[in-house]
Amino acid sequence: MSTHTRVDLSNPPEGLGVLAFRGPDAVRFLQGQLSADLGKLAVGTSTLSGLHSPQGRTVALLALLRTTEEEILAVFPRELLGPVEQRMRKFILRAKVRIEDGSETFRVIGSPTGADSLPECAQMPWGDRRLLLVPAERADEFAAATSGRASWERADIAAGIPQVYTATSEAFVAQMLNLDLLGAIAFDKGCYTGQEVIARAHYRGRVKRRLQRWQAPAGAEPHAGDSARTTDGRALTVVRAAAALDGGWDLLAVGTFAVGAAGATPESSPTQPDAIVVNGPLPLPYSLPE
Repeated sequence: MSTHTRVDLSNPPEGLGVLAFRGPDAVRFLQGQLSADLGKLAVGTSTLSGLHSPQGRTVALLALLRTTEEEILAVFPRELLGPVEQRMRKFILRAKVRIEDGSETFRVIGSPTGADSLPECAQMPWGDRRLLLVPAERADEFAAATSGRASWERADIAAGIPQVYTATSEAFVAQMLNLDLLGAIAFDKGCYTGQEVIARAHYRGRVKRRLQRWQAPAGAEPHAGDSARTTDGRALTVVRAAAALDGGWDLLAVGTFAVGAAGATPESSPTQPDAIVVNGPLPLPYSLPE
């Protein structure tokens, strides 16, 4: 991504939306629903966190910004806003918290670090970029382009940052998306939905499939949830993809990752004959466990 380019990431249907959690119990409520430790999230800081099913599978991946003592904003794909809001409302009970769709209030703009200084800025916890949550009435001040989305997506893929969409919601246990390596899981916090499965996978080392970075030649566009396979026959599931500068595709996909796994196909994921053939894996900026 150009060091001077700002990108509007809000445009539907593929864009990012905002869900606001407001009220005296907002932090306590989210602490019992999400995998990151929200009790340690100071005002003005952000973190990545997962919303998981009771089976430990990731329903949505949220970029969270705590704006005040009683407000946390969550940024994630618009297509999941409705399902996530509906799911989380079931657990409010007597908690003093309101859940509101803020997608028309804020524009989500991708920006290089240091380009702007605003109190409504959410900093990604890694890399050299950030998300700006700009009040809709001020969006024109930032002259954010709508044509740089592929460049932003490529940068996310190079950074090994996953995303969850409708097609892959509840498809992966949290560690398969490397959420434990990205600071999105706190193993020393209290209970949250899916904690038992996620903790068991962590302490017993039973995660055999991981997110890795791959390249595919020019051809049909890969989409989240599509089947792919390596040149040695291992089955993969596409997590996200973007057009590469050479005319092919950059992508993140989940599959068997252990050293010596060449030729092995996950038992539950037989390789499909029409699966995309990919090259790699390519390096990530963080290390996978042995």
